Amino acid sequence: MINRIIRMLKGYAWFKRLNARITYEALAKYIPASDWHFMNYGYVPKDGEHGIDVHATTRQRYSMQMYHYLASKTNIEGKQLLEVGSGRGGGAEYIVRSLKPAFYTGMDIAGSAVTLANKIHVAPNLKFIQGSAEAIPLVDNSIDVVINVESCHGYGCVPTFLSEVKRVLKPGGYLLLVDFRNSVENMRIFKDQLQTAGMECVEEENISANVISAIEAEDETKKEMIRKLIPAKWQKLFGEFAGIVGSPFHTTLKDGVRQYYRFVLRKAVA
Repeated sequence: MINRIIRMLKGYAWFKRLNARITYEALAKYIPASDWHFMNYGYVPKDGEHGIDVHATTRQRYSMQMYHYLASKTNIEGKQLLEVGSGRGGGAEYIVRSLKPAFYTGMDIAGSAVTLANKIHVAPNLKFIQGSAEAIPLVDNSIDVVINVESCHGYGCVPTFLSEVKRVLKPGGYLLLVDFRNSVENMRIFKDQLQTAGMECVEEENISANVISAIEAEDETKKEMIRKLIPAKWQKLFGEFAGIVGSPFHTTLKDGVRQYYRFVLRKAVA
């Protein structure tokens, strides 16, 4: 009964906003682990994608790869970057350290996540701010690249988010986005929203298989982290949230009910 009510409420924009904020405020506040930097499901590169210098024992290396291969879709060296939904800040820190943007602003709706990210990731060209994806607190035409990783499925109004991205992007700027939808139909709706956002869709890729491979490769490491960081009574629930092997997220992605895509969009030059 409770699950049915929650599924029904997720159809309302106000509940999606509230649910996302409460969830990520709590995760940053009550699990402030300094060695847990990423929250995406991870990525195993496709054949032909150039490798990155990530040591095999690096914790959350697959989540790091999600950011690397997304950010590599355009040249970001010396550029102004904004990440909408920056979470614990691991992706921002990796990109600043490895791909050399001029400045990187990470923005998240959860104040506790912003506080945590500013505490554990310190660099002269990196800062984290609190803000809503549907009302980005930056001026028009000020950003070269917007990054959005596994975040917009939780927004109240995706078209409003896309309108805000278009507003803050400089002419010729890019939106680099990865996210999932819980059904083929909902992914179709999302693609329609992207097509009508007033930006050119340069590339779209179904990366479900790459995400499945990452989930399966990292499963034991992820379970060990859950045992270490999460109280025993919450471990099963958190395992489902984290997408361990056999969880609903993993099984629906594997059987094709759920889909995970990567998109590159570009704002017109004039």
